[in-house]
Amino acid sequence: MTSNSELQNLDLIDLISERHSLIRKIAEKAWNDQSDIYISNSEWYIMARIYKKRPTISYVTRNVEISRQAIHKFIKNLAEKGLVEVNNVENNKKEKCIELTALGEECYEKNEDLKARLEHKIAEKIGVGQVNNLKNILKLDWGIEE
Repeated sequence: MTSNSELQNLDLIDLISERHSLIRKIAEKAWNDQSDIYISNSEWYIMARIYKKRPTISYVTRNVEISRQAIHKFIKNLAEKGLVEVNNVENNKKEKCIELTALGEECYEKNEDLKARLEHKIAEKIGVGQVNNLKNILKLDWGIEE
């Protein structure tokens, strides 16, 4: 972990990266401490994109910043863990859709609760207003899309 004094010398990109990495590690540990089902950050990312939806695999591939091959691997892993179901799309022999199973939804919702608790801890430390400001800044269009 980077010390607070080291953070003072980082630019915006590296600061965001350091904080993201730290928060992801803490969130992953919180999940793994309370569950027997290991779920990688990439798998959580995919689960977030399909929660309460039934998108096609090709839709997920187009809208997730992970390679097509990796997405297929992650979906296979999620299915083996019983977290997602892959089904044929009606009237389309080529397309497959993906959705969370009841277990997948339960895991996703528990993880959302863990993340909310982490956000609350951050808010206790830096203030609710600061957290809201940060969220609003991150939601802005920064005009830097590829």
